[in-house]
Amino acid sequence: MNEENKGASKNKWTRIFRKKWFFPAVYLTIAAVLLSVVVWYQNMDNQVPDAQDEANEYTPAQHGEDAEPVLDQQEMIQMPVTNQEEAEIVTKFYDYNAEQEDQEQALVLYNNKYYQSTGVDIASANDESFDVVAAISGTISEVKEDPLLGNVVVLTHGDDVKTYYASLNDVSVKAGADVKQGDKLGSAGKNVFGKDNGTHVHFELRKAGKEVNPEEYFNQPVSSLNSVTEEAAEESETSEEAEESSTNEEDAKQEDEDSSEEKPKADEENGESESDDTDDQTETENPDQSETESGASTETSKSA
Repeated sequence: MNEENKGASKNKWTRIFRKKWFFPAVYLTIAAVLLSVVVWYQNMDNQVPDAQDEANEYTPAQHGEDAEPVLDQQEMIQMPVTNQEEAEIVTKFYDYNAEQEDQEQALVLYNNKYYQSTGVDIASANDESFDVVAAISGTISEVKEDPLLGNVVVLTHGDDVKTYYASLNDVSVKAGADVKQGDKLGSAGKNVFGKDNGTHVHFELRKAGKEVNPEEYFNQPVSSLNSVTEEAAEESETSEEAEESSTNEEDAKQEDEDSSEEKPKADEENGESESDDTDDQTETENPDQSETESGASTETSKSA
């Protein structure tokens, strides 16, 4: 009997082992247990902070990274070249108040059209390349390549002053760098827009977004640019006054026109009123005349 039970039990396990799902189920169970152990171990490890990692991740707060550079008002504005004696201004800044000859030298011919220059083009006497340097100390705010102007470097100097250097053959600085007056920015080259000037650098000086004539400020302190803001304020005030005066004149003219239109209407109304009065008077007189005629007719009838 016992032997029969043992044989039946053995046959039962044999049948179970022969099932297709048995061994995969065993493997999955073991894998699940191992995975649970690994996850539990990792969670325990992550719960303990690493003091060294926290120390490495800590970064002291840095102040003034985006602060605008402070402009030295006493710094003299220099021509953006190392040797001014060998430099020559081949294209001037277009000034509406300048002499005709200077205005002609401030025109740039491109694509069969003339354009007014917003800066000056500086070249060497022998048409060779030369170092282009910062005219004023500042921060490189932009470095780009323009299809017409070539390589362009823009410096921000604080107090709303900027300088532009275009037609550079190569650039020696990167955006965000601080430079001192006289530091090299690149070398002069050629561009499409000012190709008639050969190798040169196009230099612009701006105050409060307005282009100014660099020649007037070379070897002058930066503080002299403050007059540009004052002139702009005066021009704005003058423009507002002129606009207000023009508006008043237009209003007065409109009032005169309205008055002129109202006068004929009043005359017409007066004429119509007089005509109505005349008609009323005529109607008033006619009944008396009718009565007289009626009386005369009656008397004639009696006589007959």
